[in-house]
Amino acid sequence: MVSAQADADAASSAAPLRRDPKLGKYFEYDLSKLHNSRGGFLTEEDLEGDRIRSVVEVARQKEREKQMMREGEEPPIFPDSSPRCDECKSLEIDQSFVKVFDVRVCKNCKEKYPEKYSLLTKTECKEDYLLTDPELRDTDLLPHLLKANPHAASYSNMMLFLRMQVEEVAWKKWGGEKGLDEEWARREEFKKRKREAKFEAGLRDLRKRTRNNQYQRRTEAQHVHEFEDAEEVTNRHGDTRTIQRCTCGAEQEVEVL
Repeated sequence: MVSAQADADAASSAAPLRRDPKLGKYFEYDLSKLHNSRGGFLTEEDLEGDRIRSVVEVARQKEREKQMMREGEEPPIFPDSSPRCDECKSLEIDQSFVKVFDVRVCKNCKEKYPEKYSLLTKTECKEDYLLTDPELRDTDLLPHLLKANPHAASYSNMMLFLRMQVEEVAWKKWGGEKGLDEEWARREEFKKRKREAKFEAGLRDLRKRTRNNQYQRRTEAQHVHEFEDAEEVTNRHGDTRTIQRCTCGAEQEVEVL
């Protein structure tokens, strides 16, 4: 009995004590990475060459890295080897364009050169550059950026394409900008002829239905005389005639044999 009690006391003493939550936050450190600077213990992250970074510098660096991660950007390692803008050689390139379109351009140059770096919707690619749905869905041919639809949250995401890449594919497909313009004009002429043919067919049908309605109305309005039995009528001159009268008042003279 004494042995069982001793084992229970040993087990309870080996278990870690529950920390009092009133003591506030605490931090865990790997003791193998701590260095004695004779002014407190520092980790390897606090060292920058022979200089020891302050707590404020370390905190600011960590905050910058977190912000870059939230914005989808990667912190630069060395300025000399970092990617630069293809237009102005700036280091502040748009990382979303690098990841999606493999194009290095800064935000200022995107606004400065919209003829190259503006984004086109799927509808604009189909109507202005005559590209098809299978071509636009091929990410190897045309990568696209997904963006929430501004009209309603329940709508599908918008597919945005880089103008310079869309034009490159369209020029190859139609034989340059001139070939695209000729194909666009040919399709517009075809649409025009189709609209005119549809209008003429509708006009002919309307005329046909109008004629039928007028004929039907005239047929229904036409009166068929129904004459009564013949009777003799003597005028003031003493002449006698044999006539037949209709209910509408019409008369006709007949001969009695």
